[in-house]
Amino acid sequence: MQAQADTPKPMKTFMLIWSGQAISLFGSAIVQFALIWWLTQETGSATVLATASLVGLVPPVVLGPFAGVLVDRWSRRLTMFIADGLIALATVVLAYLFWIEAIAVWHVFVLLFVRALGGSFHHPAFQASTVLMVPKEQLTRIQGFNQILEGSLGIVSAPLGAILLGVLPMQGVLAIDVGTAVFAMLPLLFLAIPQPDKQPAETEKGTTFWLDMRAGFRYLWAWPGLLLMLLLAMLVNLMLVPSTSLLPLLITDHFGGGALQLSYVHSIFGVGIIVGGVGLSAWGGFKRRIVTSLSGLLGLGAGFLLMGFAPANAFWLAVCGGFFAGGMIAMVNGPVRAIMQAVIAPEMQGRVLTLVISLSSAMAPIGLMMAGPASDWLGVRTWFMFAGVVTLLAGTAGFFMPVLIHVEDGRSDESAPEQSSQVSVMGETAVAD
Repeated sequence: MQAQADTPKPMKTFMLIWSGQAISLFGSAIVQFALIWWLTQETGSATVLATASLVGLVPPVVLGPFAGVLVDRWSRRLTMFIADGLIALATVVLAYLFWIEAIAVWHVFVLLFVRALGGSFHHPAFQASTVLMVPKEQLTRIQGFNQILEGSLGIVSAPLGAILLGVLPMQGVLAIDVGTAVFAMLPLLFLAIPQPDKQPAETEKGTTFWLDMRAGFRYLWAWPGLLLMLLLAMLVNLMLVPSTSLLPLLITDHFGGGALQLSYVHSIFGVGIIVGGVGLSAWGGFKRRIVTSLSGLLGLGAGFLLMGFAPANAFWLAVCGGFFAGGMIAMVNGPVRAIMQAVIAPEMQGRVLTLVISLSSAMAPIGLMMAGPASDWLGVRTWFMFAGVVTLLAGTAGFFMPVLIHVEDGRSDESAPEQSSQVSVMGETAVAD
């Protein structure tokens, strides 16, 4: 069934919702910085900070596949509204605890968990809804806008959070996040978001929760190109996420710098993401989106390699590497997200997207466990160079994988019946959107 494909997609509705979400994300990023800084000032404990990071990783990694099934079953508009409301309510409670001076470290952990839990439902619901509101040919440009937003958050949130902490009590900073959440929730009250068509097997006899989850795994497993794309994402996360965590050590131990030098790299990285996002939005990428991503992967590896190779007296080379890597991240992430939105059947998007997020995010703690001892033994520069080389090799190998290069061809109208038969035993059909 392709009811949505035959009607104009409400692009204006999408932009109104996207704008509200963007405002809310700025508030969330400011509060995230403020809370981490409060934990740092109050405890000075690396264990506490590591625990805070882990608390934020657990929901998307562990609960992601479950959330994806529910997102595909529930109203996506209502899912986003409830997720935003839950996060705002938890923030109000934490602000009250700060106000009455009854705050404890575990209270902050609870809020960070609730925020990650809400995001585990909100993110796939929004991403899965995008393809039903945005024309396929515009998906890469929309992802370019998302990269610009992410880069802007990286540049603005930390300094703005620091300024606000200097003039407002913590409960005042938290109140800003609640206020920005209103901008995200209001459009969801009044604007309609299309729902994917129910498939015949699902409508006639229904499916169980576990069958739906299994269908997501089978859908991914039965599509070699999509599976290869996931494996590449897992490998890149395994290498590069630890590199960003080790960046402070690279700055202090190798370049002899301090907080100012670290902020330079962080800021220029964000600027690179914005530049890459603007370029992607204006250009749109190659006809085959995966070629854009693989090209970006080569540049991303080169950027991290440059940061690792930079001599101690050439800090500016590391800054250049950070800028280049930031720009290439936009070129990698934007097209990959657009591919998944374009080729995954609308009624399967919640399950498959959360599965991809869960599996790729699970690589972060594994990479950190590998990178720590390796850097202590061989030096932090070695990990940066190793990560850069592996990323370069992964990007190069991708060009020689026909199944990956043709990942977008598997969802043409002509192939829909064949793809459908692969997963129809699960009560799902893989139709083109």
